[in-house]
Amino acid sequence: MTARRFRLGRAAPLLGVLLTVAACSGGPDTDGGPAQATAAPSGSVAAVCDKQPAGPAAAPAGAVVVDPAVPGDLAAKTRSAGPGTTFWLKPGKHILGDDKYDQVSPKDGDVYIGAAGAVVDGRKINQYAFTGHAVDVKITYVTVQGFAAPRDEGVVNHDSGDGWLIEHSTIQDNDGAGLMAGARQQVRGNCLRRNGQYGMNAYSGGTPITALVVEGNEIAGNNTGDWEAKIDGCGCSGGVKFWDVDGADVRGNWVHDNHGTGLWADTNNNDFLIEGNLIENNDSAALIYEISYNAVIRDNTIRKNNWADGRRYADKSDNFPTSAVYISESGGEPRIKARTAKIEISRNYLENNWSGITLWENADRFCNSPANTSSGDCTRLVPAVKQCADPAITSGPLLADCRWKTQHVDIHDNKFVLDPAVVGCQASCGRMGLLSNFGSYPDWSPYRGDDVQESITFKQDNRWHDNSYAGPWTFIAYSADRVLEIGEWEGAPYSQDSGSTFIAQGGG
Repeated sequence: MTARRFRLGRAAPLLGVLLTVAACSGGPDTDGGPAQATAAPSGSVAAVCDKQPAGPAAAPAGAVVVDPAVPGDLAAKTRSAGPGTTFWLKPGKHILGDDKYDQVSPKDGDVYIGAAGAVVDGRKINQYAFTGHAVDVKITYVTVQGFAAPRDEGVVNHDSGDGWLIEHSTIQDNDGAGLMAGARQQVRGNCLRRNGQYGMNAYSGGTPITALVVEGNEIAGNNTGDWEAKIDGCGCSGGVKFWDVDGADVRGNWVHDNHGTGLWADTNNNDFLIEGNLIENNDSAALIYEISYNAVIRDNTIRKNNWADGRRYADKSDNFPTSAVYISESGGEPRIKARTAKIEISRNYLENNWSGITLWENADRFCNSPANTSSGDCTRLVPAVKQCADPAITSGPLLADCRWKTQHVDIHDNKFVLDPAVVGCQASCGRMGLLSNFGSYPDWSPYRGDDVQESITFKQDNRWHDNSYAGPWTFIAYSADRVLEIGEWEGAPYSQDSGSTFIAQGGG
């Protein structure tokens, strides 16, 4: 749920896989992405769409054979078989039936393996492909397409079953989310593209999702439904959205040309490792980490993101530093168990994004505040939203714990490159941000005034250091109208970017 802001009115090493881009006419078809073509990267970064390994040409021993010539064969044979059955889908288009609720409901331990050319097609009739609460289901070498899931719902693992493995599959051209997630889910080597809302919506609606792995996938061209235009400020679109995930490894993915944010962790996520990804050409931020905790973000290449959103803000003379990496009311919290007690952003290469990294904290957003768009949620430190009310919230632990804080963020050993001629921008781009708004709402808020601005800027251990800059960078601190040059940013009272280097020219 978006909270971009409360609206009244020493150089990083370049990853070897990112030094060379294969010469080709363009990336996979993303139906209306940014004008610049995205060439498939060479090396180990995932470029798997239309290049998936073929499934077995014959049924594995003991497998139930599913015939595409028989409508509904996949669902029927799943119903009649016991748990732990392996199904082999013959080549061809498998359909489920003519009712929107015709779907496949796996049993515990079921395995679905597709032959080369095996497609499960919803024909925009069926809402869901694989549903139910079975655990340890495996889907591999299967294409799933053409399903009409409603907004915020998903096509594969619709009910967020635990322990699913989705591997070497293509989930494309569906409405809603191509894929949901449960605990211990592994999503490896898949093509998640051109889905109406998300490639994956990691949301269970119950207990937090734990031990999630998202590795080696190509996540491209999602949000074809343009949901942010349909519902202003919904925060409900992009490549992948994570909600209340406690422990996730997101690595080695190619996240590109999504019509919105690339990767977005929103609402009480914790303990994320985001590394070795190539995130590029997304209309909005490459990465948003929002009202969440404790993350390591390292060794990613992040380029040409947020051009659409950046221009939109610039066109309306909005000075907010729209960024490639946006940390919103999120920070390190040692009381919440994780692999780290901070947000560490290091050894990343950021090139020709609209802007760089913004740390933001909305002074008016806290548990039980009308300004909190995640209205039913409280921080992980307070069990019930209703506890955060006047007068209890004005003192003691609740005063500190009822708000999500942008704190203990350590930004170091990154390389930031900007050539305004490439981005097509003027003074409004090429910014870092460390800021809040002046607290004003609601009238019983204990955070009114400039307390949060003072805290995020000077008191909450947010620090840039040992970075490398190329290009005309400027810095916004404290509030959106306070634009600083390099010397002001480095000097008192801000004292940021010690040990960093700056050259005026952009380019690699």
